[in-house]
Amino acid sequence: MQVSVIVPTYNEKENIVSLVTQLLALPMIMHIIVVDDNSPDGTGEIADWLAVENAGRVSVIHHPGKLGLGTAYIAGFKEALAEGADLVCSMDADFSHNPRCVADIVDKINQGYDLVIGSRYVRGGRSTQTLDRKVVSWSANTITRVLLGLHAHDTTAGFRCYRRQALEGLDLDSIKSSGYSFLFEMLFRVERLGWKVGEVPIIFQDRRMGASKISRNEIVKALRMVLWLAPRRLANPT
Repeated sequence: MQVSVIVPTYNEKENIVSLVTQLLALPMIMHIIVVDDNSPDGTGEIADWLAVENAGRVSVIHHPGKLGLGTAYIAGFKEALAEGADLVCSMDADFSHNPRCVADIVDKINQGYDLVIGSRYVRGGRSTQTLDRKVVSWSANTITRVLLGLHAHDTTAGFRCYRRQALEGLDLDSIKSSGYSFLFEMLFRVERLGWKVGEVPIIFQDRRMGASKISRNEIVKALRMVLWLAPRRLANPT
């Protein structure tokens, strides 16, 4: 099966070469799509070099500015589907997601799932983040899970793999979120449409280099999206 991995980037020059190298070393047919939000540190140019060095296995989408995580994922999903990917994975560029776990996620989805999440909140999963970040993450996850009636345990995780048919069943252009709330909005829509969701345990690592991209404004926008989606859990899926 052809696997595409979407990697959104913004100022990840310290990480992108090592990440792409480790992903390409995995024993599977893989295409990496880097979606760069016009990183001022030169990440986009480094990604272009990687695409030349690994022709046919790495491609780059350049956005004109910092358009947000959700916008990056949608652009990557559309390119992956157009290129014929059977499975479309997503992950962070900062090594919070171990590239080796892609194989575990793909193995799980091949057991009959439509979406598989690399989860901190199932048996065997955990996080190495600082206590304050753990509290923020756990709180956000609990709020979205309760208010949206989600069955998955890790609702805000970005380490995922979608079966092609699940993405094709969604109207990607109707997704409201452009930032981090994209993650739980996608999960909400997938579950509402009856697609089968599974999880595999991962150890979420605090980023090794670079700075976190989550701002207070992103947290506020995410809360607004939860409140917008919550009444729709009683409606029929569209």
